[in-house]
Amino acid sequence: MTKKPRVSFNLSPGELDQALAAWNRDLDVMAPRRIKGRGRMAGQDVIRYAPVVAGNDIEWRQKSTFSPKVVLFPPNETLFHLVGDRIVEPSGDRPERPLLLFCRACDIHGVDRLDRVFLDNGPAPDPFYQRRRARLRFALIECATSMENCFCVSMGTNVAKDYSLSIRFLPDGGALVEVRDADLLAGIPGTAAAADFSPLFVQEDDSPVRVPDSDALAREIRENDLFDHPMWEPYSKRCIACGRCNFSCPTCSCFSTLDATSEDTPELGVRRRVWAGCHVDRFTEMAGGHDVRTDYGSRMRFKTMHKIHDFQQRFGTHMCVGCGRCDDQCPEYISFSTCINRVADIVERKAEG
Repeated sequence: MTKKPRVSFNLSPGELDQALAAWNRDLDVMAPRRIKGRGRMAGQDVIRYAPVVAGNDIEWRQKSTFSPKVVLFPPNETLFHLVGDRIVEPSGDRPERPLLLFCRACDIHGVDRLDRVFLDNGPAPDPFYQRRRARLRFALIECATSMENCFCVSMGTNVAKDYSLSIRFLPDGGALVEVRDADLLAGIPGTAAAADFSPLFVQEDDSPVRVPDSDALAREIRENDLFDHPMWEPYSKRCIACGRCNFSCPTCSCFSTLDATSEDTPELGVRRRVWAGCHVDRFTEMAGGHDVRTDYGSRMRFKTMHKIHDFQQRFGTHMCVGCGRCDDQCPEYISFSTCINRVADIVERKAEG
């Protein structure tokens, strides 16, 4: 891909629409979009990633309900069809085009965490994820102030560098745009005024956390059995195993595979993978019916340790990106940022003692 020096523009609402229309001719353009009345409560909206063709299609004032992972890792995906003794891969209606994805810095980091899971964590990359990932380019939505429950600064994910363009939406419906790639530059209307713009990044969290020192946390787990600490007991009573935290999270990547056939056509079948998560019942159920973590507090412990310890030990970076969606979506108002701070309190007290 040809790179050019960064060029910035001040687009009017009409010029922004023209740019999006131009990009849509060669790319699939997706961004957070408000869907009226489709939220979890009656009359409530939901913000999901969907195709956009105009500036007012994009919801930039609020955090999306679901993360961009739905684009790369669909909630329900057909892996292959079974036709007699043959395995047939599903085919799309048209060749997949490059994808321009509008998202915030924390979600760009979230895709990086998914890359490590699906591309780097085994003997071979996951081909379904890899195919979609190869299409992807980022349009960074400027996020200069923290939103409710966010703690990206604490997690070091408030700044992103890997993007093809950045954008600051303006109250009048226009936008300031910084373009990095030559083919996207061609979509900017000739009437657009030049601007001096580069994106700002949030510097202070709404819900700051203190991530425990990795070595000190490992020592606490090893020497004082943090896994059996009383701090996990309240989560056993509060959590209802709905899985909203898992499914809204940009880095949760667990799934189950399901095989389906019909009595009428037993020679035909399909294998699908569907989202699953460590908080959901039966996720850890094994052959013979044994379930490793039936207690909901132990599931919270597992998720916490994975997000701020295990993943970091393997890949050198924390899995959690601090988007705060888990706190946003929990119907029991369980705060993951508070949980991280409680772990830090325990580790720091032991270190001081």
